[in-house]
Amino acid sequence: MSRIAHAPSYYAASAHPQPPRPPLQGVVEADVAVLGAGYSGLSAALHLAERGFRVAVLESVRVGWGASGRNGGQLVNSYSRDIDVIQRTYGEDAARALGSMMFEGGDIIRERIARYDIACDYRQGGAFVAHTPRQLAQLRAQQALWARYGNDHMELCEGDALREVVNCDAYAGGLVDPRSGHVHPLNLALGEAAAVERLGGRIYEHSAVTRLARGDTVVLHTASGQLRAKFAVITGNAYLGSVVPELTGKAMPCGTQMIATEVLGEAAGQRLLPAGYCVEDCNYILDYYRMSADHRLLYGSGVTYGGGDPASIERFIRPRLEKTFPSLKGVRFDYSWGGDFLLTLTRLPQLGRLEDNIYYAQGYSGHGVCTSHLAGRLIAEAMGQQAERFDVFAGLPHYPFPGGRAFRVPFTLLGAWYYSLRDRLGL
Repeated sequence: MSRIAHAPSYYAASAHPQPPRPPLQGVVEADVAVLGAGYSGLSAALHLAERGFRVAVLESVRVGWGASGRNGGQLVNSYSRDIDVIQRTYGEDAARALGSMMFEGGDIIRERIARYDIACDYRQGGAFVAHTPRQLAQLRAQQALWARYGNDHMELCEGDALREVVNCDAYAGGLVDPRSGHVHPLNLALGEAAAVERLGGRIYEHSAVTRLARGDTVVLHTASGQLRAKFAVITGNAYLGSVVPELTGKAMPCGTQMIATEVLGEAAGQRLLPAGYCVEDCNYILDYYRMSADHRLLYGSGVTYGGGDPASIERFIRPRLEKTFPSLKGVRFDYSWGGDFLLTLTRLPQLGRLEDNIYYAQGYSGHGVCTSHLAGRLIAEAMGQQAERFDVFAGLPHYPFPGGRAFRVPFTLLGAWYYSLRDRLGL
């Protein structure tokens, strides 16, 4: 039987070796069945295994095959909608509760790296950068807002101070977040999978779920077996498919693209990004980049609504990269790849229950590296009879896109066009 490999990314090419994980065969029993071996599923599985649950994970392709193994690798705090928007929309109580968790995901990742000795090139520090004075004012407001919730070491940079972070002329200023950082995302996922297995958890690759049977015992059917469990956790995200239609209708896959340059060398890397931080700009359709451990520039951008990639990722990324760093004009791209994340109408993650014993987490809307790790902890807390924090998220409305699946792409494109025009005009 042929096996699908990882997407041909820089991360796949530089990943640590993986042990063979054969498909599910026959009938297997567990306390908890997890659908999806990305960050959400692995975080839930690891937290549950630490609590003594017998956990089994089904992955349709390979550990970290989806967004968890292809993303920018940036530990960006908060949510895709920041806490001030949450307060205006859902009230002070929701803002206070969600605000108390907005930096926890990154802390979980750092704790996992330390506890399980995960080699994933972790480096501390990140920066948001502003193209315009208006965006810089927004960063100043963000600094004050996040300080109210405990992240009070952020530093606003302009002029020469900013050049010590990003050495280019593209920005009016920036905001450094020392509680951010960056990792090799696929190696993080592989390290977490190994930790799950070390605690007795089982992971089955090439085991796509074809049917979910609900009841006191949940049964996840695959082409060659059944996983039977008291509880189930659904974390397929943008790659869930149609196995749970009520989740598919509440969010939309969106593609984003990345490249990895040729090796630039340590000196060139330090010239471009002297502090070694990861960077993302403040545009609606943003650019994000960082240096790899072997001194390549990893640069990402774009949103393809409905998922998928443009005809040429290189033609799409190159003008953006060369505008940011003119000194890299004509630099060779050794890798280019894309992947889908899951967008919700509210831009907030969707956590909830399909039944009393079936939990789900999805829709991080571009902020999934940290928030998915938080989601896994909250699911484990809820199964351990401490559901208060999980229920804060579960109580948020999970709206379908207007017009259903047929019209969600054109409606979202219209909104994206509007905000992109504002970015271009500096409004």
